[in-house]
Amino acid sequence: MDPMHSGMRYTPKATDHDWDTSVQFLPVSDSKKLEKKKGPGKVGAAIGLVVFFLVISLMTGLLVWHFHFRKDVRVKKMYTGSMRITNQAFQEAYEDPNSTEFKTLANQIAGQLKEIYSKTPQLSKYYVGSRIQAFSEGSVIAYYTSEFNVPSGQEGAVDRTMISMDQIVDKQQQRRRHSDKPASDLVFDDIMTSELDMRLFRSPKAHSYYQHTRSNHIGIVESPGFPNYPYPPNNLVQWQLRADKGNVIKLDFDTFNLEENCKNDFVKIYDSLVAIESRVMEEICGYFSQSDHLAFISSGNVMLVSFFTNEARNYPGFRAHVSQVPRSTAMQCGGTLLGNSGTFTSPHYPDYYPPLTTCVWSIQVPTGKHIKVTFVKFLVSEPGQESSSTCSKDHVKINGKKLCGDFTNRVETADTNVLTVVFSSDASYVDRGFIATYEAFESKDPCPKKFMCTNSNCISEELKCDGWNDCGDNSDEKNCKCKSTQISCKNGMCKPKFWLCDGVNDCGDNTDEKNCGVCSNGQFTCSNAKCVSEKNKCDGRDDCGDGSDEANCARFNEVSCTPFSFKCKDKKCVSKQNPECDGTADCSDGSDEENCNCGKQPFKTSRIVGGQDASQGEFPWQVSLHIKRSSHVCGAAIINERWLVTAAHCVQDDAKTRYSHPSTWDVYLGLHEQKDKSKAVKRGLKQVISHPSYNAYTFDFDIALMELDSPVTLSDTVHPICLPSASHVFPAGKSVWITGWGATREGASSGPNVLQKAEVRIINSTVCNGLMGGQLTSRMLCAGVLSGGVDACQGDSGGPLSSLSLPGGRMFLAGVVSWGDGCARRNKPGIYTTVTKLRGWIKEKTGV
Repeated sequence: MDPMHSGMRYTPKATDHDWDTSVQFLPVSDSKKLEKKKGPGKVGAAIGLVVFFLVISLMTGLLVWHFHFRKDVRVKKMYTGSMRITNQAFQEAYEDPNSTEFKTLANQIAGQLKEIYSKTPQLSKYYVGSRIQAFSEGSVIAYYTSEFNVPSGQEGAVDRTMISMDQIVDKQQQRRRHSDKPASDLVFDDIMTSELDMRLFRSPKAHSYYQHTRSNHIGIVESPGFPNYPYPPNNLVQWQLRADKGNVIKLDFDTFNLEENCKNDFVKIYDSLVAIESRVMEEICGYFSQSDHLAFISSGNVMLVSFFTNEARNYPGFRAHVSQVPRSTAMQCGGTLLGNSGTFTSPHYPDYYPPLTTCVWSIQVPTGKHIKVTFVKFLVSEPGQESSSTCSKDHVKINGKKLCGDFTNRVETADTNVLTVVFSSDASYVDRGFIATYEAFESKDPCPKKFMCTNSNCISEELKCDGWNDCGDNSDEKNCKCKSTQISCKNGMCKPKFWLCDGVNDCGDNTDEKNCGVCSNGQFTCSNAKCVSEKNKCDGRDDCGDGSDEANCARFNEVSCTPFSFKCKDKKCVSKQNPECDGTADCSDGSDEENCNCGKQPFKTSRIVGGQDASQGEFPWQVSLHIKRSSHVCGAAIINERWLVTAAHCVQDDAKTRYSHPSTWDVYLGLHEQKDKSKAVKRGLKQVISHPSYNAYTFDFDIALMELDSPVTLSDTVHPICLPSASHVFPAGKSVWITGWGATREGASSGPNVLQKAEVRIINSTVCNGLMGGQLTSRMLCAGVLSGGVDACQGDSGGPLSSLSLPGGRMFLAGVVSWGDGCARRNKPGIYTTVTKLRGWIKEKTGV
């Protein structure tokens, strides 16, 4: 038993303090009698001696406890490792832990490990034992765990010693070779050791499985209970995977759905047969859709898959296929690239590249020309390489410099017709890799009739100084002479006027956010830059016009109800801004956290989404509205199992079609590709309700409701978006998402097959109203793009404007795609119906 957690605990200061307060001073009636007393007397002396010895005993006990028992507080430390045994040949019997051959070799290795640790002063006194867990080819590689019982405070010294075991063993073996002892010992080489992930040996339930893949055979690895039940809590399951000699293992997930937080539930994949942290390939959790392919390749013929779960929040789990691939095929990369242009990728892109891989490409273009390489997508990052300046781990080497991290469309040029590109991955952590193109160009004019960016990208001359970062490095926006329709930044850049005073530093020097509603003393500055008296703040009236003077008036406290405070179910109000579904119960009855099964994106966001394609299930509230026996017409958003929100202008009758009639429509929920409707949920409509105040000329009140003919079952791909309360605030400058299958350019006759997404930003309503010629009403919300050429367009109408709310991590329906001046025209943002202004009408008609 740990002495720190047994018996009584004493603290010298506390004891002295208690003893002092126990002394009582009695009143004396004759002070002169006291003065005449010469000594304490026999009784007083005896008491004094007893107290003295008690104090001495107490102090002695404390010292003994501190220097003896405290010193013996121990910490259990587990280390995993692998080593090559160079004077042994691999036998098939070594695959079976119950075979005599396995046990004989394992005992010999354990004995030598004990001897090695006993001769290492930093380890000898703490060593408990070792266990040999597996063997693999080459000559023989042994995988083991070693346990130590380390005094508190010595953990760091033991860690450092274990990491350097390779050098320690090498020195001991050299001394042994020069001794007179018989050379019957095993010879160890390539020793790799690391501390075991604490989570992997604390699990109360542990299970291990072994699987040997064969040619033309595909095995299965799946979480317990899959696919019929969620995985169980408090479990550790490990799969030791092995391929034939000369092959590598491919692990290909077709389903992956775990808790989002990797501190709770996770899968760790190792390029090893035990959990050596220096050989971990990846730690993954969350949800990955089928379109976001998860596949891993080992560097050798072994792999370990560890699956850990904690006590709560269990999810469906995962299934993966296991196969073997000839190593010569799996590791094939590099070579000579000829001609004027071409493409090359890291091994297995967009799947994860293998560890311990080196690829060399030699690019050769015709004599007299130069080379331009563009890394279209580059995903080469890993823990421990946060700084992209050193790139000491996985990297690409080109033009004498190393590249790592995440970026797109980076250009590197060479002033010769020959260029070498080298890709290297180390033993731990892998990533998606890269796809790159190369092309030859004339040395005198790398960008014929175009503007050449500092990063060597070529853009149209018309795009220079237009306020948009077309180059990607802002070089087309430097040293510009601004037009009257632009913001003239002090740093020489020009920005669109509708970015003025939107709460975001677009210029980079804050020019666009200065002098935005500078109010005098005693005045409050509204979010829309209007000035109102401080006395009007929190008075229950919207003096600002945007409700900002009534927000956060008594944070976390109940207040008098106003149109700008959140009303709880018990009719009490809180002034906290956007309290609904944020994970904190602000209402005394908890009603702000009710009905929160909405707005969650049940997947892990992919970094390899091509262009603006959304991942399958990324926006599970997105709906595609079709005219029966025809194609996509409008979008909509799911708000519960039965109701949808769309735009009123989508359901207005014309001479040919009764769009307002339910029988006109087919509704597709959970749809990702328009050409593959078999995976979607199809429904008809029971009724269509257009807002009675909709104005077909101004697009005011542009909102409609659709009731499905039967409710849908919610799933990962069919899920409602959260409806905001009437007091919910979506501030200018906030990033939001538009989604749909609408036209990808103005005037296009058809839309894309795959659901598209674009990140846009809410724009100050006053500035936007000026840009749009004063056509905005209070039921309209304005959102523009962060870069040119992205906007909602025909076919996106009725679709959601999704806003992520933090904390809570839920998406709220900020707006409904309504209208705009063309599509993706610069300085012409999109206009959306403001849902908060019509929240009462939605509740009245749907109960949601």
